[in-house]
Amino acid sequence: MDRPQPARRSRLHKEIANATDGQEGHEEVWFDSLLSWFSVDMGIDLGTCNTLVCVRGEGIVLNEPSVVAVRKGTNQVLNNGQAVGWRAKEMLGKTPGSITAIRPLKDGVISDFEITEAMLSYFIRKVSGRNRLIGPRVVIAVPSGITAVEKQAVEQSAQRAGARVVYLVEEPIAAAIGAGLPFAEPTASMIVDIGGGTTEVAIMTLADIAVCESVRVAGDDMDEAIMGHMKKHYNLMIGEQTAERIKIEIGAAAPVEDEHTMEARGRDMISGLPRKTVVSSEEIREALQEPVNAIVETVTRTLERCEPELAADLVDNGIVLAGGGALLRGIDIVLQNATGMRVRVAEEPLKCVAEGTAIFLENIETWKHTLESSVD
Repeated sequence: MDRPQPARRSRLHKEIANATDGQEGHEEVWFDSLLSWFSVDMGIDLGTCNTLVCVRGEGIVLNEPSVVAVRKGTNQVLNNGQAVGWRAKEMLGKTPGSITAIRPLKDGVISDFEITEAMLSYFIRKVSGRNRLIGPRVVIAVPSGITAVEKQAVEQSAQRAGARVVYLVEEPIAAAIGAGLPFAEPTASMIVDIGGGTTEVAIMTLADIAVCESVRVAGDDMDEAIMGHMKKHYNLMIGEQTAERIKIEIGAAAPVEDEHTMEARGRDMISGLPRKTVVSSEEIREALQEPVNAIVETVTRTLERCEPELAADLVDNGIVLAGGGALLRGIDIVLQNATGMRVRVAEEPLKCVAEGTAIFLENIETWKHTLESSVD
């Protein structure tokens, strides 16, 4: 008989411990549920590019860029702590010497602890209201490949930002729930969540992950590939926001029927003067080949590690794409050609993870074994 894996054993021990807590455990759950009547519990998709907040019963109430503007050399957030999100993103690449616009998350994990705390605090206050005495319970989606230290950084940031209890859920699970996949049933579901900093590929069954791989190649790498292409072929240096706009407007992973062109503006690397040029969707498609191929390889590797019975289910169930990267034209076609499986984009791919965290809030007692909690 196979011995259970260490992770599964620890989870089993935790469930047994929870089951034997007796009356004390029931009182804690009852008291926590009572407090929830006086707080705005929320699910947060803490993304590299955007942060989405979903409130139980209300849906997504906040969708802002994960950007903070601070005074240079300090962690003092401008405008009395209000230069966060859209206000700060407008400053990216355009700040004077005294101001820095920072994206405090890199590759899906915290790269600047204090700035992340300031950003979370701003978002939590904005959603729950400034004068609430009881902090919210918060479910935060994190990449499946991050370390225990990185998870602890997320937990502590949220607690110091005002959360009463913090639960962490892996992004592919949240994305699958938000996309409406039969996550808890005895059948295989496969999700490919292409975010800003990471791509999460997971096969799930019976309310848990069977096979999963997280790769730090995603939307940001596509932007960098476009910036590199413009430098190499046009001697034109463009900013992150311009590269993102090119990707959204004319970017594609596969040939499309109506090819387009668009104007790109930046700084000439030879003369140093401002200049504009015209780029085509064909050349941008070529520029995106490297990050797209890395995502395709991650998907095929995950499928190769899948159990035969789960693979049999996937022949019928196919693959679902979520995250902002799923909106890249032709990415579903490229994956379909590479795997031979049916691939579809979720109905609202940008919102899947955030909506999944909110559904978790509603089912916390049922699915608690899949979460990591600050109260364990």
